[in-house]
Amino acid sequence: MTAPLGVGIVGLSASGGWAAGAHLPALSAVDGIELTALATSSHASAAAASAAFGVPGYASVEQLVKDDNVDLVVVAVKVPRHRELVLPALRAGVPVLSEWPFAVGLAEAEEMAGAAGHTRTFIGLHGRSSPTLRWLAGLVSDGYVGDVLSATVLASSVEWGSPVSERMRYTLDRTLGATMLTIAFGNTIDVVSMIVGELRDVVATTATRRPAVPLGRTGQTVPMTAEDQIAVSGTLPGGAILSVHHRGATVPGPGFSMIIDGTEGTLEISSANGYPHLWPVTVLGTRGRAPLTRLLPPDRDDDYPHLAGTPMHNLAHTYAAIHNDLVDGTTTAPDFAHAVRRHRLLDAIVRSAAEGRRVSLAEV
Repeated sequence: MTAPLGVGIVGLSASGGWAAGAHLPALSAVDGIELTALATSSHASAAAASAAFGVPGYASVEQLVKDDNVDLVVVAVKVPRHRELVLPALRAGVPVLSEWPFAVGLAEAEEMAGAAGHTRTFIGLHGRSSPTLRWLAGLVSDGYVGDVLSATVLASSVEWGSPVSERMRYTLDRTLGATMLTIAFGNTIDVVSMIVGELRDVVATTATRRPAVPLGRTGQTVPMTAEDQIAVSGTLPGGAILSVHHRGATVPGPGFSMIIDGTEGTLEISSANGYPHLWPVTVLGTRGRAPLTRLLPPDRDDDYPHLAGTPMHNLAHTYAAIHNDLVDGTTTAPDFAHAVRRHRLLDAIVRSAAEGRRVSLAEV
């Protein structure tokens, strides 16, 4: 039998967080891959995490990659630290999974992708691992709606305008790479692009309508420079039109809705949560003039039904895809090159909004 692939998670803390709350249970659900080490920002926190999770703990990624039992480094920390953690792992030739957002900006994303060389890389755009969203993309590509005429998306996030904790305050600063544009919109547009195709050009309007937001329950406000209104339109392959409006600090209504109109039918996709890459979506469809009815993906596509309805569901499928890519040499999971493609789209949106013109993705 082949030994399980060993995973070393950077940012796995005994005090909780995304790595402990989502990555670890998702990883534990997948056969053939297991946690073998971790790294944190100090010797004290590494020792505490080591005791909590029963694996060696290191105070740096340089120490982590020297562990012979680590076959994959997972970087699950704040975006501004990605570069300093990803590059040493790549220099050591160890495959890397970086959470999204990948980088603070396009130049940094290109640098990290270029440093990979022949080392396998993976990006945490987990919507691409969703059985439902993959089935939906196949439905569109197989012609369920005929030729796509247009796709319309309305999405919202409760963050970026609502009270913010001190820990998440950095997401209000657009220069730090962890904003509504990169996190909420970035994950959403990646899902949309998987289903209907990549934008060829963009016309964008953005705004920061809440330049100050409450800091928890302190009674104080703190500045926000991140965009909380993002409106984008553009042309898809074949000439279809895509329009997306993403709103910050909005609670009522579905967090995500998408209508795909085609020459032969219509699809409506919705999610109560504004993060369709992590939470369940509902799909309605019709061909011709028949009423919309609920469509369900085949059960055979879901290897982890016990995680359905949780953020760990798609993460487990991500880890399964990475396992297969590393063991079998396949290329299912998105990589750093795909992360650069997504950053180029975000860069085009920023440029279009700043310059007031249509920007072709070929320019970026």
